[in-house]
Amino acid sequence: MNHIKITSILFLLVIFFACTKNVVTGRKQLNLIPEKELIGMSLTEYDNFLKQHKTLPQYDNRVIQVRNVGNKIKAAVEKLYAQKGMSNELKMYQWEFNVVEENIVNAWCMPGGKVVVYTGILPVTQDDAGLAVVMGHEISHALAKHGNERMSQAMLAQFGQITLAMALSQKPQETRNLFLAAYGVGAGLSLLKYSRNQEAEADKMGLILMAMAGYNPEEAIHFWSRMAAQGGQKPPEILSTHPSDETRIKLLREFLPEAKKYYQPD
Repeated sequence: MNHIKITSILFLLVIFFACTKNVVTGRKQLNLIPEKELIGMSLTEYDNFLKQHKTLPQYDNRVIQVRNVGNKIKAAVEKLYAQKGMSNELKMYQWEFNVVEENIVNAWCMPGGKVVVYTGILPVTQDDAGLAVVMGHEISHALAKHGNERMSQAMLAQFGQITLAMALSQKPQETRNLFLAAYGVGAGLSLLKYSRNQEAEADKMGLILMAMAGYNPEEAIHFWSRMAAQGGQKPPEILSTHPSDETRIKLLREFLPEAKKYYQPD
Protein backbone atom coordinates (compact mmCIF):
# COMPACT_ATOMS: atom_id res chain seq x y z
CA MET A 1 0.00 0.00 0.00
CA ASN A 2 1.59 3.27 -1.06
CA HIS A 3 1.97 6.43 0.98
CA ILE A 4 -0.93 8.24 -0.74
CA LYS A 5 -3.38 5.42 0.04
CA ILE A 6 -2.27 5.25 3.68
CA THR A 7 -2.65 9.02 4.03
CA SER A 8 -6.13 8.90 2.47
CA ILE A 9 -7.26 6.09 4.78
CA LEU A 10 -5.96 7.92 7.85
CA PHE A 11 -7.72 11.09 6.72
CA LEU A 12 -11.02 9.25 6.30
CA LEU A 13 -10.62 7.76 9.78
CA VAL A 14 -10.05 11.25 11.21
CA ILE A 15 -13.25 12.48 9.56
CA PHE A 16 -15.18 9.42 10.78
CA PHE A 17 -14.15 9.91 14.42
CA ALA A 18 -14.67 13.69 14.15
CA CYS A 19 -18.36 13.16 13.42
CA THR A 20 -20.32 13.85 16.59
CA LYS A 21 -24.01 13.83 17.42
CA ASN A 22 -25.73 17.15 17.92
CA VAL A 23 -26.98 17.56 21.49
CA VAL A 24 -30.25 19.09 20.28
CA THR A 25 -31.48 16.64 17.64
CA GLY A 26 -29.00 13.78 17.53
CA ARG A 27 -27.99 14.79 13.99
CA LYS A 28 -24.45 13.73 13.10
CA GLN A 29 -22.15 16.64 12.30
CA LEU A 30 -18.52 17.13 11.34
CA ASN A 31 -16.49 18.85 14.08
CA LEU A 32 -12.82 18.55 13.14
CA ILE A 33 -11.66 21.33 15.46
CA PRO A 34 -11.37 20.71 19.22
CA GLU A 35 -13.82 23.04 20.95
CA LYS A 36 -11.06 24.03 23.38
CA GLU A 37 -9.08 25.54 20.49
CA LEU A 38 -12.09 27.44 19.17
CA ILE A 39 -12.90 28.86 22.60
CA GLY A 40 -9.29 29.98 22.95
CA MET A 41 -9.48 31.66 19.56
CA SER A 42 -12.78 33.33 20.48
CA LEU A 43 -11.19 35.01 23.52
CA THR A 44 -8.71 36.76 21.25
CA GLU A 45 -11.12 37.60 18.46
CA TYR A 46 -13.83 38.85 20.82
CA ASP A 47 -11.41 41.25 22.52
CA ASN A 48 -10.16 42.45 19.13
CA PHE A 49 -13.71 43.05 17.96
CA LEU A 50 -14.65 45.07 21.05
CA LYS A 51 -11.54 47.25 20.65
CA GLN A 52 -12.49 48.03 17.06
CA HIS A 53 -16.15 48.85 17.68
CA LYS A 54 -18.01 51.27 19.94
CA THR A 55 -19.52 49.44 22.89
CA LEU A 56 -22.09 51.04 25.16
CA PRO A 57 -21.05 51.72 28.78
CA GLN A 58 -22.15 49.35 31.54
CA TYR A 59 -24.57 51.89 33.05
CA ASP A 60 -26.53 52.27 29.78
CA ASN A 61 -30.06 50.86 30.18
CA ARG A 62 -29.68 48.87 26.96
CA VAL A 63 -26.59 47.11 28.31
CA ILE A 64 -28.34 46.43 31.61
CA GLN A 65 -31.27 44.90 29.73
CA VAL A 66 -29.06 42.71 27.50
CA ARG A 67 -27.03 41.47 30.47
CA ASN A 68 -30.12 40.73 32.55
CA VAL A 69 -31.69 38.69 29.77
CA GLY A 70 -28.33 37.11 28.91
CA ASN A 71 -27.74 35.97 32.48
CA LYS A 72 -31.19 34.39 32.62
CA ILE A 73 -30.47 32.50 29.38
CA LYS A 74 -27.07 31.49 30.82
CA ALA A 75 -28.78 30.09 33.94
CA ALA A 76 -31.19 28.16 31.71
CA VAL A 77 -28.28 26.73 29.71
CA GLU A 78 -26.55 25.56 32.88
CA LYS A 79 -29.76 24.00 34.20
CA LEU A 80 -30.51 22.21 30.92
CA TYR A 81 -26.99 20.83 30.62
CA ALA A 82 -27.04 19.70 34.25
CA GLN A 83 -30.28 17.83 33.58
CA LYS A 84 -28.63 16.08 30.63
CA GLY A 85 -25.49 15.28 32.62
CA MET A 86 -23.45 17.47 30.28
CA SER A 87 -22.28 20.27 32.59
CA ASN A 88 -18.68 19.37 31.74
CA GLU A 89 -19.19 20.82 28.24
CA LEU A 90 -19.62 24.28 29.76
CA LYS A 91 -16.54 24.27 31.99
CA MET A 92 -14.56 26.52 29.62
CA TYR A 93 -17.39 29.01 29.08
CA GLN A 94 -16.63 32.57 30.18
CA TRP A 95 -19.92 34.33 29.52
CA GLU A 96 -19.84 37.94 28.42
CA PHE A 97 -22.60 40.18 27.02
CA ASN A 98 -21.87 43.48 25.25
CA VAL A 99 -23.88 45.93 23.17
CA VAL A 100 -22.28 47.55 20.11
CA GLU A 101 -23.63 50.89 18.93
CA GLU A 102 -24.23 50.22 15.23
CA ASN A 103 -27.41 50.35 13.18
CA ILE A 104 -27.19 46.67 12.26
CA VAL A 105 -30.13 44.33 12.84
CA ASN A 106 -28.04 41.46 14.16
CA ALA A 107 -26.50 39.63 17.13
CA TRP A 108 -24.06 36.74 17.47
CA CYS A 109 -22.37 34.41 19.95
CA MET A 110 -18.84 33.00 19.75
CA PRO A 111 -17.78 29.74 21.44
CA GLY A 112 -17.43 30.12 25.18
CA GLY A 113 -20.45 32.42 25.57
CA LYS A 114 -19.04 35.62 24.02
CA VAL A 115 -22.14 37.55 22.90
CA VAL A 116 -22.64 40.81 21.01
CA VAL A 117 -25.97 42.51 20.41
CA TYR A 118 -26.13 45.48 18.02
CA THR A 119 -28.27 48.47 18.95
CA GLY A 120 -29.94 48.22 15.53
CA ILE A 121 -31.87 45.12 16.56
CA LEU A 122 -33.24 46.52 19.83
CA PRO A 123 -36.16 48.44 18.24
CA VAL A 124 -37.25 45.11 16.75
CA THR A 125 -36.87 43.05 19.91
CA GLN A 126 -38.88 45.76 21.75
CA ASP A 127 -38.79 44.07 25.16
CA ASP A 128 -37.05 41.42 27.25
CA ALA A 129 -38.98 38.56 25.66
CA GLY A 130 -38.06 39.65 22.15
CA LEU A 131 -34.45 39.97 23.22
CA ALA A 132 -34.60 36.48 24.73
CA VAL A 133 -35.68 35.11 21.34
CA VAL A 134 -32.59 36.58 19.68
CA MET A 135 -30.10 35.72 22.41
CA GLY A 136 -31.49 32.22 22.90
CA HIS A 137 -31.20 31.56 19.17
CA GLU A 138 -27.64 32.87 18.81
CA ILE A 139 -26.39 31.16 21.98
CA SER A 140 -27.94 27.92 20.73
CA HIS A 141 -25.87 28.12 17.55
CA ALA A 142 -22.72 28.22 19.70
CA LEU A 143 -23.89 25.47 22.06
CA ALA A 144 -24.78 23.22 19.13
CA LYS A 145 -21.28 23.80 17.67
CA HIS A 146 -22.66 25.00 14.36
CA GLY A 147 -19.71 27.34 13.91
CA ASN A 148 -17.32 24.43 14.41
CA GLU A 149 -19.26 22.45 11.83
CA ARG A 150 -19.20 25.26 9.27
CA MET A 151 -15.54 26.07 9.89
CA SER A 152 -14.56 22.38 9.64
CA GLN A 153 -16.28 22.11 6.27
CA ALA A 154 -14.70 25.33 5.02
CA MET A 155 -11.20 24.38 6.18
CA LEU A 156 -11.48 21.02 4.44
CA ALA A 157 -12.58 22.74 1.24
CA GLN A 158 -9.94 25.48 1.32
CA PHE A 159 -6.95 23.99 3.14
CA GLY A 160 -7.40 20.23 2.95
CA GLN A 161 -5.82 18.04 5.65
CA ILE A 162 -4.78 20.69 8.15
CA THR A 163 -5.28 21.44 11.84
CA LEU A 164 -6.46 24.76 13.24
CA ALA A 165 -2.98 25.45 14.67
CA MET A 166 -1.36 24.75 11.29
CA ALA A 167 -3.92 26.91 9.52
CA LEU A 168 -3.30 29.81 11.91
CA SER A 169 0.44 29.43 11.40
CA GLN A 170 0.42 29.03 7.61
CA LYS A 171 -2.65 31.06 6.62
CA PRO A 172 -3.43 33.30 9.60
CA GLN A 173 -5.62 35.91 7.92
CA GLU A 174 -7.61 33.38 5.87
CA THR A 175 -8.19 31.30 9.01
CA ARG A 176 -9.31 34.34 11.02
CA ASN A 177 -11.72 35.28 8.22
CA LEU A 178 -13.17 31.77 8.27
CA PHE A 179 -13.63 31.94 12.04
CA LEU A 180 -15.39 35.31 11.91
CA ALA A 181 -17.58 34.17 9.02
CA ALA A 182 -18.46 30.94 10.83
CA TYR A 183 -19.91 32.93 13.73
CA GLY A 184 -21.56 35.70 11.71
CA VAL A 185 -19.13 38.43 12.76
CA GLY A 186 -18.59 41.36 10.41
CA ALA A 187 -18.71 41.43 6.63
CA GLY A 188 -17.93 37.73 6.28
CA LEU A 189 -21.39 36.69 7.44
CA SER A 190 -22.63 35.58 4.03
CA LEU A 191 -19.58 33.41 3.27
CA LEU A 192 -20.62 30.47 5.42
CA LYS A 193 -24.37 30.06 5.50
CA TYR A 194 -26.20 28.15 8.19
CA SER A 195 -27.98 25.09 6.82
CA ARG A 196 -31.69 24.53 7.33
CA ASN A 197 -30.88 21.80 9.86
CA GLN A 198 -28.68 24.17 11.85
CA GLU A 199 -31.31 26.90 11.82
CA ALA A 200 -34.02 24.49 12.93
CA GLU A 201 -31.80 23.25 15.76
CA ALA A 202 -31.04 26.80 16.95
CA ASP A 203 -34.72 27.78 16.75
CA LYS A 204 -35.84 24.77 18.78
CA MET A 205 -33.14 25.01 21.41
CA GLY A 206 -33.60 28.78 21.59
CA LEU A 207 -37.30 28.33 22.38
CA ILE A 208 -36.47 25.86 25.14
CA LEU A 209 -33.84 28.16 26.66
CA MET A 210 -36.07 31.25 26.65
CA ALA A 211 -38.92 29.20 28.14
CA MET A 212 -36.67 27.88 30.92
CA ALA A 213 -35.47 31.45 31.53
CA GLY A 214 -39.06 32.55 32.21
CA TYR A 215 -40.03 34.05 28.84
CA ASN A 216 -43.15 32.94 26.98
CA PRO A 217 -41.92 31.07 23.86
CA GLU A 218 -44.98 32.33 21.95
CA GLU A 219 -43.18 35.69 21.76
CA ALA A 220 -40.86 34.14 19.17
CA ILE A 221 -43.72 34.19 16.65
CA HIS A 222 -44.28 37.91 17.24
CA PHE A 223 -40.56 38.70 17.04
CA TRP A 224 -39.96 36.89 13.74
CA SER A 225 -43.08 38.51 12.32
CA ARG A 226 -41.58 41.91 13.16
CA MET A 227 -38.30 40.82 11.60
CA ALA A 228 -40.10 39.87 8.42
CA ALA A 229 -41.58 43.36 8.27
CA GLN A 230 -38.04 44.79 8.42
CA GLY A 231 -37.02 43.00 5.22
CA GLY A 232 -37.79 45.24 2.26
CA GLN A 233 -35.25 45.16 -0.56
CA LYS A 234 -32.38 43.98 1.64
CA PRO A 235 -33.05 41.69 4.60
CA PRO A 236 -31.42 42.41 7.96
CA GLU A 237 -28.08 40.65 8.55
CA ILE A 238 -29.64 38.18 10.96
CA LEU A 239 -32.08 37.09 8.23
CA SER A 240 -29.68 36.97 5.29
CA THR A 241 -28.74 33.32 5.81
CA HIS A 242 -31.96 32.14 7.44
CA PRO A 243 -35.04 30.27 6.17
CA SER A 244 -37.97 32.17 4.70
CA ASP A 245 -40.17 33.93 7.24
CA GLU A 246 -43.19 31.74 6.50
CA THR A 247 -41.16 28.54 6.88
CA ARG A 248 -39.58 29.65 10.14
CA ILE A 249 -42.85 30.75 11.74
CA LYS A 250 -44.58 27.53 10.65
CA LEU A 251 -41.85 25.40 12.25
CA LEU A 252 -41.86 27.52 15.40
CA ARG A 253 -45.62 27.08 15.78
CA GLU A 254 -45.21 23.32 15.40
CA PHE A 255 -42.55 23.22 18.12
CA LEU A 256 -44.33 25.54 20.58
CA PRO A 257 -46.20 22.74 22.47
CA GLU A 258 -42.85 21.08 23.25
CA ALA A 259 -41.20 24.37 24.26
CA LYS A 260 -44.09 25.25 26.57
CA LYS A 261 -43.30 22.17 28.65
CA TYR A 262 -40.19 24.05 29.78
CA TYR A 263 -41.95 27.38 30.39
CA GLN A 264 -41.37 28.60 33.93
CA PRO A 265 -42.83 32.12 34.25
CA ASP A 266 -41.46 34.33 37.00
